[in-house]
Amino acid sequence: MNIEYTCVERFLKYVQIDTQSDPESKTYPSTEKQKDLGKILAEELKQLGVNDAHMDEFGYVYGTLDSNSAKKVSVICFCAHMDTSPDSSGKDVKPIIHKNYRGGDIILPGDNNQVIRPSEHIHLAEQIGNDIITSDGTTLLGADNKAGVAEIMDAVHYFTTHPEVKHGKVKILFTPDEEVGRGVDKLDMKKLGADFGYTIDGETLGNIEDESFNADAVIIKVHGVITHPGYAKGKMENAIKIAGDIIARLPEKTMSPETTEGREGFIHPVSVSGSAESAVLKFIIRDFEVAGLSEKETYLDNITKNVVFSYRNSSYEFKVIESYRNMKSVLDEHPQVVDYAIEAVKRSGITPKKKIIRGGTDGSRLSFMGLPCPNIFAGEHAFHSKQEWVSVQDMQKAVETIINIAVVWEEKA
Repeated sequence: MNIEYTCVERFLKYVQIDTQSDPESKTYPSTEKQKDLGKILAEELKQLGVNDAHMDEFGYVYGTLDSNSAKKVSVICFCAHMDTSPDSSGKDVKPIIHKNYRGGDIILPGDNNQVIRPSEHIHLAEQIGNDIITSDGTTLLGADNKAGVAEIMDAVHYFTTHPEVKHGKVKILFTPDEEVGRGVDKLDMKKLGADFGYTIDGETLGNIEDESFNADAVIIKVHGVITHPGYAKGKMENAIKIAGDIIARLPEKTMSPETTEGREGFIHPVSVSGSAESAVLKFIIRDFEVAGLSEKETYLDNITKNVVFSYRNSSYEFKVIESYRNMKSVLDEHPQVVDYAIEAVKRSGITPKKKIIRGGTDGSRLSFMGLPCPNIFAGEHAFHSKQEWVSVQDMQKAVETIINIAVVWEEKA
């Protein structure tokens, strides 16, 4: 496939725009600065001839590539998110291209303590001879998910400059706030108008992810008993200590992010706040099976109940909030969505690999909103960290794969 790639040039530009989202914000999008990138993307799409491209009040960027096929082709959507993780700064990103990687450690010059080691980043072994993009080590890079954004934009560039390549109607969607779990909260599905979708937000070259965690949040509010500490004997029941007791009873060697892998789920405390009178504990619960999710929530509730029972006058509230569900149950009803992606990856000269996501993407929720939506590799690695990296060659293969997906849908129509 003869492609004059623009994805790297675009990517280097996009990562220097701070789009970090904020889980504590009550606005939508959670940070106004995400719109800085949205405005640029909408304008670039218009320059490419996507005449309906625009950003709405919530920061979503929509656009349509009109069909150039005489066939009746299903409308497909390519989606990526513009925000970067709150886990590490995305301000003043200084991207560096390490050309012709020959193996060994990559020491990031902005912070020599940030070393990308092959022993810890096993996929570096597959990158010999490739060009690796990193930050300088003082921030994350933003490949999650600006690599996907740049790859989709490059695919649009290809289609608008190669009108001879047949495709159906293609919808472009860039979302805010995926990293804080609100990526599709304000999405206008009617405006989007797609039948099937693909998020371009995956990791290793060739990966097609059609199964995600089931995910819930749990909020536990502990109500203790407060009194003057000088006269508290036999009266005070300290909510901070109760919260500590709950966390102390979680298993040490199982059921946590740091002790699980593969298809194992977990209970993960993410924050504790409060005072001696009342405290709030926030958890995320993950499992590939809904039954396993419920079991972990019951397990946590029983821990809380047993701890609070030992404090005679204290009480608690236990609230479960659904986050997203495993998209596999939806995708299994539409096998062609994954089958066509597998064919597209093969046409790009890559061996396809079906994988599970130990997390979720916008595609998890989109699937249950009526848009079956697996996740396709973007080449991003070590996301949410200062050691994040992506290779130029993997990005280019992702562009090819996006193009081939659209072509396969047209051919199969």
